Amino acid sequence: MPLKLYNSLSGEKEIFKPIHENAVGLYVCGPTVYSNVHLGNVRTFMSFDFIYRTLMHLGYKVRYVRNITDAGHLTDDGDVENDRFVKQSRLEKLEPMEIVQKYTVDFHKVLETFNLLPPTIEPTATGHILEQIELAQKLIDKGFAYESNGSVYFDVLEYNSRGLNYGELSRRNIEELFANTRDLDGQNEKKNPQDFALWKAASPAHIMRWNSPWGEGFPGWHLECTAMSTKYLGEKFDIHGGGMDLKFPHHECEVAQGKACNGTEPVNYWLHANMLTMNGQRMSKSTGNYILPMELVSGENDFFEKPFHPSVVRFNFLQAHYRSVLDISSEAMAASEKGFQRLMEAVKVLNSLSPNISAESSVFNLNDWKEKCYEALTDDFNSPILISYLFEAVKFIFSLKERKESISAEDLEELKKLMTAFVFEVLGLQNIEENNNEKLNQALQVLIELRNQARKAKNFELSDQIRNRLLEDGIELKDGREGTTYLLN
Repeated sequence: MPLKLYNSLSGEKEIFKPIHENAVGLYVCGPTVYSNVHLGNVRTFMSFDFIYRTLMHLGYKVRYVRNITDAGHLTDDGDVENDRFVKQSRLEKLEPMEIVQKYTVDFHKVLETFNLLPPTIEPTATGHILEQIELAQKLIDKGFAYESNGSVYFDVLEYNSRGLNYGELSRRNIEELFANTRDLDGQNEKKNPQDFALWKAASPAHIMRWNSPWGEGFPGWHLECTAMSTKYLGEKFDIHGGGMDLKFPHHECEVAQGKACNGTEPVNYWLHANMLTMNGQRMSKSTGNYILPMELVSGENDFFEKPFHPSVVRFNFLQAHYRSVLDISSEAMAASEKGFQRLMEAVKVLNSLSPNISAESSVFNLNDWKEKCYEALTDDFNSPILISYLFEAVKFIFSLKERKESISAEDLEELKKLMTAFVFEVLGLQNIEENNNEKLNQALQVLIELRNQARKAKNFELSDQIRNRLLEDGIELKDGREGTTYLLN
């Protein structure tokens, strides 16, 4: 069945037609690594992880590019002192690239915790300075950009005067954009208030700086993604994703840069993930309604009654469609935990079942169920509808266990295969029990090794203490020819 995507550019669901058959070029705006990745970011990246997994499950070969912004992310185009890396480096008394390294490591650790697959390419802004300079020069040569006091700006009015439409993605008209422009430092360098920086001249105090034809400076935030996406996916590619908050100005500027530079729409389908709220309010550091991802997992916070496993959090997030606002709370997370546990229990039961044809009939039609699951996946990646169908299967699985329903050997194997694919490969959930068993095994192997060392050193008191303490907790050590094993009683 055809894959349908909601395209932010058209405002409609469209049938997906890849540029190259059975292949997808996917670009997602990555983090600005000047601080810890926040939970709203995790939701966005998790949404596109689900989309990435779904595309691969549907048989597409996906080149997934997600960048690291490690330079040039100004809070506005005026004051270069608002460079987030420079501000954070002064705050923490570290070099800017130490800030970059610290928070890139944190980003990867958090995403690995929530079982996100890595992208196929992860370029950095600082690794593509030459490409950005070349792109800015090309826009100057085409008359879409101009140099002013060592900075380079994109000329929005010139762009629109050529029959193009700055504002088409966010559905804003140029008059509205000009009316809402704030009075910022550096605006006197621009021809028009809405012109945006492609390259900024570095002040004497600015630490991150590179040579360019216009003097020492650093790249504009919007230029980075255009340079990296086109380098790895081409001047026109299939899907560009990111958070809803990036639609304007960041993605709007990317559209303008791509069309001005290459004379073509740079992206066929724009996908935007919606925001995350907590306890009915927008998450904000200033209001205190804020929590970091690992604080949710560890339980070290003032908002949630207990820690929640990363797979429970992932399950909770995927119970909402990626384009919907998702509100999290202790009650909602606890409800998701119960649903997650029931789903995992059903998978465990399913894998232990044998064919049962003793019941007279079955109200569960495997082919119809399979078709509904794929309808959900191909209808703009509808994870909550997919999950609802999985729970239809859960109900059937427990009926099979009680021998109230029948299933053939062929259908049983097909159901096992599909549930494994949907639960673990597509949704990306992990079995907590298996993870805990593996951790227990690793811990016991450490204790067994310590006991062996104590025995070699003839420290039999310590050796016996380890064995006896474990036995008190129901873990019996057995010494044999091939080493020491354990038995859980």
